[in-house]
Amino acid sequence: MGHYLKQRRRWLVLLAVCVLVFVVSFLLYHLPVAAVLYPSGLCAALLLGWFLADYRRQREKLKRLSLLASLPEDLTDCLTGEPGSLDEAYGEIIRNLSQREQTLRREQQRREDDQRDYYTTWVHQIKTPIAAMRLALENEDSPLSRELGEELQRIEQYAQMALTYQRLDSVDTDYVFRECAIDPVVRSAVRKFAAQFIRKGIRLDYTPMENRVVTDEKWLSFVVEQLLSNALKYTNQGTVSIYMEEGFLCIRDTGIGIAPEDLPRIFDRGYTGCNGRADKKATGLGLYLCRRICRNLGHAITAQSTPGEGTLMKLDLNQAHNQYE
Repeated sequence: MGHYLKQRRRWLVLLAVCVLVFVVSFLLYHLPVAAVLYPSGLCAALLLGWFLADYRRQREKLKRLSLLASLPEDLTDCLTGEPGSLDEAYGEIIRNLSQREQTLRREQQRREDDQRDYYTTWVHQIKTPIAAMRLALENEDSPLSRELGEELQRIEQYAQMALTYQRLDSVDTDYVFRECAIDPVVRSAVRKFAAQFIRKGIRLDYTPMENRVVTDEKWLSFVVEQLLSNALKYTNQGTVSIYMEEGFLCIRDTGIGIAPEDLPRIFDRGYTGCNGRADKKATGLGLYLCRRICRNLGHAITAQSTPGEGTLMKLDLNQAHNQYE
């Protein structure tokens, strides 16, 4: 009750001042003081009843708040209030809820770290049987062995994609920015898909590049490999051209192209479009990862396509120069 009266002391002081003003006014005009004391007493009785009802409501609210305040831990010491007051109860609830949120965040971060470690271990473990099968296939040169080799490469690519997805926004992601030549990066990616070029009879039109750019070579290689993989996947005959044009790394194919309604969304996570639904194997993650990685590297990626004529993917490497100069 004492804490409640302290909280309402302003109202009590205001009431006392009003009564005092009336008493002084009556005395100055030589009027009977009883004429003001009687209505003041009635008002005081009404206010007392209101204070009692309000005190009961506040006490019930404090009880309910006390149940909420039993949540574990607290937020910060800056939320203070008088002991037993509503301010203190609200502050205690906020402190407890916030620290519980911090605990949940730490637990979530721990789970994400465990999951990332699991995927990293899984990718490294699965590479062992892939390497063993690749060695076994190297002793045999037949259409079947070449086809199986391509499937093994696709499995390895999907495993690497899963690892990349997990590590994309990790604080442990090893981005190492330095100036590097573009030509070796692209040539290395092309060599990985040499067998597919030969098997599908697709001609490679490659223009040597002398450009250098500030980037992370490993992550840029992932983007180039993914774009080459898509170009080969959706091109049954014709040519895949790779060249530099005004600071843009261009990969053009003569494949089936992309529908106009799908083109604005091909970089969205999980979006496969008409081609992906027809293929029934697309994950909708490849181009999404490319855009996210390019954003982290300071590059930009765009697409132009005409159904039935092919697709042009362009990496803007000029932005990285401007960003890191």
